[in-house]
Amino acid sequence: MQKSSMANKEISNHTFLLIILSFLLTGMILTGLVESGFYETIRGFAEIQVHPARLINDYIEIAGIGGALLNGALVGFVGLILILLSRIPLSGPTFAAVLTMTGFGLFGKTPLNILPVFLGVYLSARLVGKRLRDYLMIALFGTALAPLVSTLAWELGLSPVPAILAGTAGGVVTGFFLPSIAVSMLHLHQGYNLYNMGLTCGFFGLFAAAVLRGFGHEYAGTFFWYEGSSPFLTMLVPALSLLLILGGIQRDGRKMWSSFREILTIPGRLPSDFIDLVSAGGTLFNSGLIGLAGSLYIYLIGAPFNGAVIGGLLTIMGFGAFGTHIANAWPVVTGVIIATVATGNSLSSPGPVLAAIFSTTLAPLAGEFGIPVGLAAGMIHLLMVLQTGSWHGGMNLYNNGFAGGLTASLIIAVIQWYRTNKEEF
Repeated sequence: MQKSSMANKEISNHTFLLIILSFLLTGMILTGLVESGFYETIRGFAEIQVHPARLINDYIEIAGIGGALLNGALVGFVGLILILLSRIPLSGPTFAAVLTMTGFGLFGKTPLNILPVFLGVYLSARLVGKRLRDYLMIALFGTALAPLVSTLAWELGLSPVPAILAGTAGGVVTGFFLPSIAVSMLHLHQGYNLYNMGLTCGFFGLFAAAVLRGFGHEYAGTFFWYEGSSPFLTMLVPALSLLLILGGIQRDGRKMWSSFREILTIPGRLPSDFIDLVSAGGTLFNSGLIGLAGSLYIYLIGAPFNGAVIGGLLTIMGFGAFGTHIANAWPVVTGVIIATVATGNSLSSPGPVLAAIFSTTLAPLAGEFGIPVGLAAGMIHLLMVLQTGSWHGGMNLYNNGFAGGLTASLIIAVIQWYRTNKEEF
């Protein structure tokens, strides 16, 4: 009887999260249509599909608000539909995956350039006698390398048919190798880098970039960063955050506060599914609170609410269900701020802005080992992330996950060495 009750609760959580995510994605589409109009939205969306996607290509700057929001929402819907077709319940990791895909649909992913990666992961699964659902999280987060598809298709000067074939083949090959690499990368940082696929894709991206450079391809500078202002963009993340908070209150009622407080005691090391460990209501409240806190930080430092920034905020909101909360995130973010000021950079410049947002990938370090380690992780992370983007030619969208994985691996190695030799030391 107890097992039956738990199964019903799981199905209920799945349905509730499906409704929340559907409202969120639909809200983004409607916002774009209201701001830009139908024609401009469709025109911008079409332009994005054939545009280079390497870091940083802010689709709002390239194609307007409507086209960018439509693209982001459709990328999220593709991920959501794939989850439903695989018959995997919505939970912490799948919730994080959908919002991450949506966020990066504002600067790098499109419904077209992610599909070959899915196909590659599927073929890899079939080779070892498994189903796509067994590697679904790798497939969803592996779309970080979608810019490789766009690079092969639109940056090599090929005619249309060869371009499409080259991009598709590159994406399939990429997806095929990701499952084998992802497991090894997880061992390096032992779950203390939440964006594990960022490290995986960064590692693969090094080889992909080297091959293209070896055959004479030069990575032309690409930097599109929207610096305008729009009340639609400024209020988008706060509005979506309030949706999640209200959803959390609706879901848990009076128990929501106790659930949220329990989440704050979890270190966050992978895999920490807050929905499974605590409750859906407390998790949604946590995600919404993270979105509001991140939006407040962006407002205070005077950075623009553009595609990359909003994409980052949506990502950390997603990981508010899978490892991140205010208590373990603030030390790492503070470390990034300290390093930014110490190195003479502006807090509102693109690199430090995105580093502050995405540095929460290292939140489990602060959650497990305390504030000093969190501060150190944030400081090292900023210095690393400003360098790593060029290593893979900007083809790994989760560059902060790549830098975070390297940072976490370093810190964990030092901590383990110290603990092993503590008595002798």
